[in-house]
Parts: sequence; C-alpha cells; structure tokens
Amino acid sequence: MILEMKVPSPGESITEVEIAEWLVSDGDYVEKDQAIAEVDSDKATLELPAEASGTITLKAEEGDAVGVGEVVCIIDTSAPKPEGDAAPAMEKAAEKPAETPKAPEEKKSQPATHATGTPSPAARKILEEKGIDPAQVQGTGKDGRILKEDAVSAVPSMGTPGGGSRGESRSKLSMLRRKVAERLVSAKNETAMLTTFNEVDMSAVFELRAKYKEAFKEKHGVGLGFMSFFTKAVIRGLQMYPAVNSMIDGKEMITYDFCDISIAVSGPKGLMVPVIRNAENLTFRGVEAEVKRLAIRARDGEITVDEMTGGTFTISNGGVFGSMLSTPIINPPQSGILGMHNIVERPIVKEGAIVVAPVMYVALSYDHRIIDGKESVGFLVAVKEAIENPVEHLMDGAVEKALELGGTCTGEHGVGIGKQRYMAEEHGEGWSVMADIKRALDPNNILNPGKIVAV
Repeated sequence: MILEMKVPSPGESITEVEIAEWLVSDGDYVEKDQAIAEVDSDKATLELPAEASGTITLKAEEGDAVGVGEVVCIIDTSAPKPEGDAAPAMEKAAEKPAETPKAPEEKKSQPATHATGTPSPAARKILEEKGIDPAQVQGTGKDGRILKEDAVSAVPSMGTPGGGSRGESRSKLSMLRRKVAERLVSAKNETAMLTTFNEVDMSAVFELRAKYKEAFKEKHGVGLGFMSFFTKAVIRGLQMYPAVNSMIDGKEMITYDFCDISIAVSGPKGLMVPVIRNAENLTFRGVEAEVKRLAIRARDGEITVDEMTGGTFTISNGGVFGSMLSTPIINPPQSGILGMHNIVERPIVKEGAIVVAPVMYVALSYDHRIIDGKESVGFLVAVKEAIENPVEHLMDGAVEKALELGGTCTGEHGVGIGKQRYMAEEHGEGWSVMADIKRALDPNNILNPGKIVAV
C-alpha cells in the first residue's frame, strides 16, 4: 500500500512551509512516528513524523517551499523491513564503480564583437540596481553578451584585493529568518516608533536575590532571576498605563485587560518570541518556571506556533550578550517593547553622597501613534520605581509570602507568623499554648504577650 504524506497545517494563518532538512534519504526504511524532516514556517521550525512504517520516496528537495496539504513524500507500507544495519542505498553505492573524474574543459576564447560586454535590457536594469559597471561583468551569452543570469550572479567590486584570503560563502535564509526580517522592516516603516531611556539602580534586587535565591531554588527548583522582577514591574506599568498594553486595528485602538508578555529568546534557528499567558496572575515562582520552560523549548527547537502567537507586550534582554544600550524594535502588532541591558557598577548619588551601585540602562520603544510621551515616560518610570523598591511595589511588604517561602515575618509587635503551626508563650490566666491568631495580633488584647514563635 502506498501512503501519501502531506504537509500538515502548523497554524491557522500558515499556508506554506519550507523543507529545511530531510532527516532520511530517498529509499530508506522508516518507522512510524520517526522524524523524517524538519520544516520551517514563518513562525517556527517543526519536525515531520512518519505516518507509517515502510520505504520512503521523497517528492520535494531541501529548500523547496510547499503548500499546506501538498504531498512531500510517499511511504510504501508493504515493503519489508531490511535485515541488518546496512542501508540499501549504501549497498548500491558500494556496487557502483567509481567514476574517473573528467578533466575540466578549457573554454575557447570568443573573438570580440560589438556585442561583447553589452548587457541585455533585463541585465542592464539589474546591473543599474546593483550599481555595477557592465565592464566588470564577464558575459556568457553569444559573442560575450551579458545575460540576465550574469547580472543576477554579479557582485559589486570589493576594491583592490590584498594579499590575504578573500573567500565568501552563500547560504539561503530560512523561512523563519526571512519572516523575522520582513516584520522588523515592516515595524520600522509602518509605525511611528520612538525610544525613551532611563537608568535603574539594581541594588535592592541584588540584596533580595543574595538573601533568598538559595532558599527559592531549593524550594521551587528554579532560580530567582531578573526576569521575574522585570516581568512583574512591566505588569505594574501596563496596569497603570493601559495605552502601552494596546494595539491599533484599522481606525480603532484595542486595549487589553490582561498581560500576555512576549519574551525574546535567541534559539538555534534565530529569534523566537514565546508568550507568557496572563502573566498578571503568576507569582515570582510562576514567572521563573514559565520563562525556563519556554526558553528550553525554544533552544531545543520544540516550541510550537501556538506558544508564539499573540502577546500584548515584549521584553528583550540584550544584556545577556553584553549590550549596554540599544533601541529595541517593536514586535508588531504590539505597541511597546522593553529593552533590558547589562548591569555595570557606576557612580550614582544617594542622599547627597556619591556611591557605587549596580546600574542597568533600560529602553522603551513605543508606537507614538497611540502612546504619547506622558504614557511612555510614565510607564518606564513605573518600571524603574518597582525595580528600585520591589518590596513595596511588587511584594506588598511581605517578601517571603511573595516568594512563597513560608517561614516567619516579624511585625510591629514582634509577632512572628509561621506557615503551619503557631505556639504562644504562656502569659497569665486564659492564655493557652496554641494561641488564637486573631486575638494574639490584637494590640488591645491585655493577654497579648507580644510573642508568637513559629515552628
């Protein structure tokens, strides 16, 4: 039985994919669900699994663009599975005698005529667009005439060659890379993009991470990084300035009451932007776990189209590569993107004195068509305030509760509240060993000894 394998639909808006790489050869025996090819769409790279076991015949070449639903290979399910590890293709190659390479033929020089070096109309147009003098191109047409193919393959002069190597290589851009390039150019051409900057003192975040990162990692299995702080700070800014969490749709502006935060990730196939859904509902632990999960899936090439669809705002961290300052490009149709950068110790003024502190420059690129200066600057200042004072703005004054660490917290009356059990010191008539929490916290309660010890 012959089974035709067609290109499945990777997503609702995708109509075409590109064969990035065949993982098997023509004539190989494949097992059901074995990955036989990698296909590129304009959003992700996906694996194509075999739908049945049998001998495969390829119907498309690497680099071919094929539409969704088109046949890319056929599998002969009635073919027996070959014995041993030797592939039939290798056996055939061994039987075939080696061919003696032919010596290259010398090209006969053609006599110069009036047509020599003259480009055809199509070739002339291409050369003019490239800015190449026809005299620098060797024509391959009759009597040395420059053809369209000659003009297409011609490259501008790189100047007088020196003594070193001057080789070059060409490789085809993947569909994903071409789509990213197209969207970046579109964002520059179709939006009124501006960028505003600020600097952030990271001292408070450094202190919190130094104090709690070990306990956080031990309890939750993920590190307490900078992304959770900035994601929570961005959510605060978006809720204070909803225009930054909006998009343009024709003559209307759509404002969202949820925060789907896109995280720019550098993967093996290029830039990918997976989305953290409803990030406003996540804790520090939830954000860190989701960032780690999406980053691993992007790195391993397992990210799906659905995981990169949507998003109302983007965070990009060029600081991991050492960038000090940049102007990030908006991820359309979104209207804003926050750029994080490297952290460097710099002199700043605190309470009238010059001190050294870890400082990060942050940048907000935004679409000025719907976001005014008041909203853009206010948003970035809100992010700055949250990072410089995270205990107040992001944790409501309860660090261990925000980090889901349990433990104890001491209040005005010296009361420490544990996560599970509470023990009170005996103090006068009517005070039991297991104190009533509400009564213990009441400052007007004359039986309140002022001490609750968490165990």
